[in-house]
Amino acid sequence: MKLKKTAICTAAMVLLTGLCGCGDTRPAFTDAQLQAISEAKVGEDSFIITLYPDVAPITCKNFEKLVNEGFYNGLTFHRVMIDFMAQGGDPQGTGMGGSEETIKGEFSSNGVQNNLSHQRGVVSMARSADPNSASSQFFICYGDESFLDGNYAAFGEVTEGMEVVDSFLKVPVTMSMGGEASSPTEPIVMEIVWQIEDDAEGHPRIEVKMMPIPVAEEEEEPPVEEEPVAEEEPVAETEPAAEEEPEAEDETDTEPEEAEVTDAPEETDAPEETTMTEEAAE
Repeated sequence: MKLKKTAICTAAMVLLTGLCGCGDTRPAFTDAQLQAISEAKVGEDSFIITLYPDVAPITCKNFEKLVNEGFYNGLTFHRVMIDFMAQGGDPQGTGMGGSEETIKGEFSSNGVQNNLSHQRGVVSMARSADPNSASSQFFICYGDESFLDGNYAAFGEVTEGMEVVDSFLKVPVTMSMGGEASSPTEPIVMEIVWQIEDDAEGHPRIEVKMMPIPVAEEEEEPPVEEEPVAEEEPVAETEPAAEEEPEAEDETDTEPEEAEVTDAPEETDAPEETTMTEEAAE
């Protein structure tokens, strides 16, 4: 487990730090998108992120701003790693892009107290080596990634529809430029991202509606042909009784005539005849 975490940590430091501050102007919501928003239902290729401004106020404000500008509409999750995280929000789709503005990194190594640990479902900001370089890219943790605590700004959590995020793992991936199996072979697209009503405690919430997830089709195994079962021969409940042989007729008292003596050699006695009884059928 320690070796696995070391490898993931290396990947995190090398590739979560691959951003640059390239900007991009995203269109606002279209009428079709607004219609889709009104009809969207959680659980149907969508999930909800609850934001925690009390933990990371600058990060949450930036995220809400981008959402309400329609920035994330049509962007992808370009990096998906089993047992680690799914990363998205790059307008270039390469891991090297972002929005025009960068924000202060709200984590302890950058002088900001942040007590939200990187656990399953927690949402955090990607950044470059510069601690204040985060802009639009974010990632969602698949498990206990607490080794990232203190160096990345966790700011929210997937509170509904985490199974949709899990389904990203069913999309085949290829090797990335960094030499890790993390680049989806088919785009995992955020169709529309918008802000919904706050939760009961007043936390802002964001809904992410995905395009249909391009999961790999499982190959159906051919049905196994059952070998025909040999029919058992019927067995008689009882063995048939052996047929009784007719009794041999009594020999007469008449003695056979003596054989005539000749010069020929004596013939050997003929074998006695025996009465063969039929053996009982099994």
